[in-house]
Amino acid sequence: MTRFTPRAVRISGTCALLGVALAGLVAALGAMPAVSSAEAAPTGSSAPRPATLTFSGRLTQGGWIRGFAPRGVRSITLDGQDLPLSAQGGEWFAAFDRDAGTSATLTARYADGRVETKQLTVSPRDWNIEHVNIARRSGGPSAAFMKIRRPELEMIGAARAMRTGAQGWRQDFIWPVKGRISGRFGSQRIYRGEPGSYHSGIDISTGTSGTPFVAPADGVVILAAQTPFSLEGNLLMIDHGNGLNSAFLHCSAITVKEGDHVAQGQVIGRIGSSGRATGPHLHWSIKWADARLDPLLFTGPMD
Repeated sequence: MTRFTPRAVRISGTCALLGVALAGLVAALGAMPAVSSAEAAPTGSSAPRPATLTFSGRLTQGGWIRGFAPRGVRSITLDGQDLPLSAQGGEWFAAFDRDAGTSATLTARYADGRVETKQLTVSPRDWNIEHVNIARRSGGPSAAFMKIRRPELEMIGAARAMRTGAQGWRQDFIWPVKGRISGRFGSQRIYRGEPGSYHSGIDISTGTSGTPFVAPADGVVILAAQTPFSLEGNLLMIDHGNGLNSAFLHCSAITVKEGDHVAQGQVIGRIGSSGRATGPHLHWSIKWADARLDPLLFTGPMD
C-alpha cells in the first residue's frame, strides 16, 4: 500500500442542516451559467497552447475554474496564491470558497518578464438562510469531547495535506449516488443574530442504509476511518490531485483502503448513518486548499 507524508493543515466541518428540496437546488444551478474566458480553453494536453490565459468553469461562490497557460508562462497566481501547472500541458485549477469576495485577480508571469492579469468577477450566491428565535448553544464543546475530537481533526488535516499526484481534478465529475437531495451546500441557521456553521457539503438520501456509492472522479484514498469518528462516523476521503479532495461521511461501510488508487465510477463505500446523523444519507463535501466548494457545481443536476 502506497503511503504519503502528511503535514498539519486546517480541517472541515460536518453536516449542519437537512431537509432542503431538490427543486431549490435545480433553480439555484440554473441561475449560475457556466462561464469561460474570451477564448475557449483547450480540452486536452495535446491541444495547442492558447495565446493568452484561458479558462472555463463556474465563476461563483463555491465554484471553480480550470484553464491552460500560454507557452512561456513561469507561474500563475489567484489573489497571490500559486496555482500549480501540470507538466502535461500547462493546465491549472482554482476555486472560490463559499464566502469568497466578488472579485479576484488572476496573474500569469512569463519567463521573459511579461505579466498578464485578468480581473475576475465572482458572482454571489443566494444561500438558504434560516433565522430562528432561539439562542445558540453556549459554552462550546466539553473537554471530554475535545479529548476525543482533537486526534480525529489531526487525522483529517494530515489527510488533506497529502499530495498523491492524482489526476481526477482534470475530469468532469459524476454523482457518487443518485437519490433525494436532503441538504444543500451553504445552508445556514442564524440564532438570534448569531450565525451557526453552514452546511459544508451536499446530502443525498436513498431512503435505506447500505446503498453503494462510487468515486466521482479518479483519485487516491487518503483516509479510510478504521473506527467511526465522533461526528463524521465512518469517514472516507479521496484526493483528486492539485489540492482538490472529496470527503464522504456517515458511511455504513468503506470498501477501499488508504493508498488505493480508485477510478471514476468505482464503488468505494456504502451509505449509512454512522456518526452524528439523523438517518441514512451520504454527505459529500469537496475542498480545494482552504476553500469549501459546492459539489453541485462539479456535476450539474441529477438526470
